[in-house]
Amino acid sequence: MAMIRVEPVAVRVRTDWFNGRPREISWGSDRIRVTRLRAVRQEAAAYQRRVGPRTVFEVDTPRARLALSFAHRTRRWTIEGLDEDRAAA
Repeated sequence: MAMIRVEPVAVRVRTDWFNGRPREISWGSDRIRVTRLRAVRQEAAAYQRRVGPRTVFEVDTPRARLALSFAHRTRRWTIEGLDEDRAAA
């Protein structure tokens, strides 16, 4: 299955203290544990000046695979894509 692009949803993310990798996502009242980091994409050169650079993390959770985006200038996390049909890890 392919990752489905969604309207960005603001979430809170707990990260690892030493390497900054996502460990847990808080989405409304739900807390979702990150089970695996699939990919990291640094977008330091391809960004609009008003938006600033960002880093995109593709992560697996018990519910779905998610595309998490961290905007460095605003320090905000958003979910930009998901794949609920993937097999559970």
